[in-house]
Amino acid sequence: MYNRIIKFPKNKSFFLFGPRGTGKTTWLKKCFPKALYFDLLDSETYNNLLASPNRLSQMIPPNWNNWIVLDEVQRVPALLNEVHRLIESRKLVFALTGSSARKLSGKNINLLAGRALTLFMYPLTAVELGKDFLLKHFLLYGHLPCTFQEKDPAKYLSSYVSTYLREEV
Repeated sequence: MYNRIIKFPKNKSFFLFGPRGTGKTTWLKKCFPKALYFDLLDSETYNNLLASPNRLSQMIPPNWNNWIVLDEVQRVPALLNEVHRLIESRKLVFALTGSSARKLSGKNINLLAGRALTLFMYPLTAVELGKDFLLKHFLLYGHLPCTFQEKDPAKYLSSYVSTYLREEV
């Protein structure tokens, strides 16, 4: 994994938005190894919290004083009201990821104004890549982390773009 330039705020909840495949989850797991982690791509977690967002409070130990990660929070936007309540009542700090800010921008969605900062993660930069930066690779495939691991980055990127455009745009 490449070291990312992005820095998280100390003791302040935040959203981390960015396209799929930019490394948000990997970065969070590296930066917050002791965090309480809720993966909303996990069917059981998703179904439990979708059915009753207030279950989140019950899933957090009473004296918890570390970070809480909600990965792919756009899947259950109603959780943001519960997060708001927990920030206020228990002074908890959250790292909230999402690959689609658009899905959170609808009516009556609590974007935690004043309670959570907004950060963005983009594909890798030349500085982050260091000696692995190749202009030809950048021009052909861009800098999504996966393009550096795939045997056929062109095929991967073609699939990524068609799926991303269909789902997100």
